[in-house]
Amino acid sequence: MQTRLQSLWQLFSPNVRLFLLTSFLVGFGFDGGIFSVLFNLYLLRLGYGPEAVGVINSAGLFAFALFSLPSGLFGNWWGVRRMILVGLGVMLLGAGLLPVAEIFGGLWQQAGLTGAYIVIFLGMSLYFVNSAPFMMASTAPAKRDHLFSMQTGLMATAAFLGSLVGGGLPALFARLLGTTLDFPGPYRFPLLLAGLLIVPAILILRGSENVAADDNEEEVADKDPRAPAPAGKEALPIGLFLLLLVVRVLQVAGVATVFVFFNVYLDTHLQAATSTIGLISAGGRLIAVPVALLTPVFTRRFGNLNVVVWSCVIVTLGYLPMAFLPTVGAAAVGYIAIVGLSAMRYPATMNFSMRIVAPRQRGTLTGAGEMAAGVAFTGLALGGGYMITHLGYESLFLLTGALNLVGAFVFWYFFRNFRRKKSERTATPVAPQVAKAIDSTPV
Repeated sequence: MQTRLQSLWQLFSPNVRLFLLTSFLVGFGFDGGIFSVLFNLYLLRLGYGPEAVGVINSAGLFAFALFSLPSGLFGNWWGVRRMILVGLGVMLLGAGLLPVAEIFGGLWQQAGLTGAYIVIFLGMSLYFVNSAPFMMASTAPAKRDHLFSMQTGLMATAAFLGSLVGGGLPALFARLLGTTLDFPGPYRFPLLLAGLLIVPAILILRGSENVAADDNEEEVADKDPRAPAPAGKEALPIGLFLLLLVVRVLQVAGVATVFVFFNVYLDTHLQAATSTIGLISAGGRLIAVPVALLTPVFTRRFGNLNVVVWSCVIVTLGYLPMAFLPTVGAAAVGYIAIVGLSAMRYPATMNFSMRIVAPRQRGTLTGAGEMAAGVAFTGLALGGGYMITHLGYESLFLLTGALNLVGAFVFWYFFRNFRRKKSERTATPVAPQVAKAIDSTPV
């Protein structure tokens, strides 16, 4: 595994390596790491229930969705690298505002926490939307097969370590503060620590160089006239654009529940210890590492379509033990299946969608995709909190599992005749079903 990681690392340009180091810090602190494990537990210790947790989470996720498409446009106008740096700075600001909000009481406190969370997600929108175009522009087409798999695997590694550390930090701070884990203080300071990790991330990425959205396509075309022509300036049919967004919504809806409510489920419904929650979260992220790194092997052997569809099916199966066996062990098995296989589905889907879009359109498509993901997360976070209160966790798990299965079917149905030759660097779906579903209006 170590040799494979080293060989993959050497494939990438200095720009990509610096960005991947930044991704590691973001994953360790925020995306699946310390912040993901502890933020909802922090809200619970402040006295909020599942409904309020859902409202606060949905506000941030809605801001992410609303700002994702503009984030892609900003990257086109002012440069993706600059927008990534701005996004990191905004995330740092939001993390610093959380403890300020805590000093207020009542509705003002909830409003302050919601506002700080929104600021964090505005920054994450700028960061994530512009990351794919930045990496694509910094990597030659022939080396892109491993690009998103490496990013997913590295962030999964970071999230694994961050989950372990995040699960243990509250007990450490409880001893330092002379209090117990029933109070918010032991959770507040680890969240601040997660925010401070953004500082070295900014410093690392400042060492990278600016890139244009289609640098590598032009470079390859100039150096090798025999190379297949990349997707050019042609417009993307709006029907295909919307179809990819629908698939994205359904796929993300299938995992949104565990990312928003899993720690709340373990803490309040199963009374699991914080360290246990961190350990289970870390287990899911650990499984995601080899799964993500092996994705190119499976996609070359079975094709992107089959990898995406079967990973969605296994994710759906992961919800069944959580829905029908309300135990910590069943929850751990389900969570590991969901998070682990999502690490295969995401890079396969991203690689597929980025290859059928012209270079200048990648920021727009990524922004729209993240907006769709934010909408799915928002709906599940807002509606999920109320659904838990009135119908229970089991109903929510079954609903999201079903949505994920529908996403697999939609992707399979419309793209099942899609084929990509090994020599091709870009491709266009040719399935008759897609042709019928897509009109020719340009995006």
